[in-house]
Amino acid sequence: MPAKAILELPTDENVRAYLVDADGKQRRTPTSVHRAIKDTLHNRPSLFCILNGGIAIVARDSEADEKEKVLKLLEPSIVNGSQTQGVLRDYVSDMGQPPECSVKFELIITDDEDLIADISIARNNQNDVKNLSIVGRRGELDELEKNFQKEFPLLRLQKSETEWPTGENNYVQTEKLLQVIAAILPDELWFKPSEINRVYTYNSKATCLKDFDTIYRKAKDKNDPENEVFKKVYEFYLDSAGQAYKLYEYWKRSPEFEGCGLRCIERDGRKIVEVPDGMIFPILAALAEFTTKTKNGWRLKSPPIDGELAAAAISAYKEIAKSKPDVMGKTKACYTQVQQVTAMYKKFAKLASA
Repeated sequence: MPAKAILELPTDENVRAYLVDADGKQRRTPTSVHRAIKDTLHNRPSLFCILNGGIAIVARDSEADEKEKVLKLLEPSIVNGSQTQGVLRDYVSDMGQPPECSVKFELIITDDEDLIADISIARNNQNDVKNLSIVGRRGELDELEKNFQKEFPLLRLQKSETEWPTGENNYVQTEKLLQVIAAILPDELWFKPSEINRVYTYNSKATCLKDFDTIYRKAKDKNDPENEVFKKVYEFYLDSAGQAYKLYEYWKRSPEFEGCGLRCIERDGRKIVEVPDGMIFPILAALAEFTTKTKNGWRLKSPPIDGELAAAAISAYKEIAKSKPDVMGKTKACYTQVQQVTAMYKKFAKLASA
């Protein structure tokens, strides 16, 4: 079909929309894929329908007028090809008219909503769609968001790669939240076959998202032999969502780091603006010992040792990580040094209550 015919097609059912632009504002740098599409439009438009993979469209019904050569679609949506559509729109914006080229398309007619979702996910899997978009499209983040909003009623969880958090919206990076929750997961709920080691939570957001997907599926599958185990883990994720993010936000701006003189910490005068995650995650992991199951669900009860934790983190940062926050976040020895503070506090608290 002519390129201009796809310009106004909706993308409601797609797991990802155009990644580069939103409301006229650039949100992401164009990728090599975007640049290649643009180059073909400008330099080899006659070959566009051969070199471009085209688009897939789903619609609830269709009506063809052979005489007028018009195809009418009921509730159509692009389910694969939003990047092609986006670059074509950019071309029109730059050149003032659509390119003289054709676009391959595949049309799927169905009113099965579940099938439409599956088609969108399957068609995009081959093109490196982020797992976040897929998990979000399946509704796996809905309960987590609802519980998160008990602490942060005005915030929403990012459920696709195009809902990118900025200073102008109310989205929270879901993958970051899942990293934080994984960091404070109590030992008794450790579900991985490996030994307890929370270092991965700092630099492997993909793993944390994949873990949540596994937790959700097993917790919801009554026929899974591990159902009861994962139901408890999933319950922790729901109960701690808002609390975990609140704890993370506190340590990102903790006054305990005032006066430390570390260059990696962003300041406004003496006020702490942002502490790097590499210093924060060993502290969060150390506080996992104080997650407690109560009659009202899981609660995070941080002990009054913020100063000691900050001091231990600063020491590990200087002595073990050689003043590199990224190295600190990936180094088990840094986590161990900070955890010694909570272990010691817990030991003395137990002796005092004996």
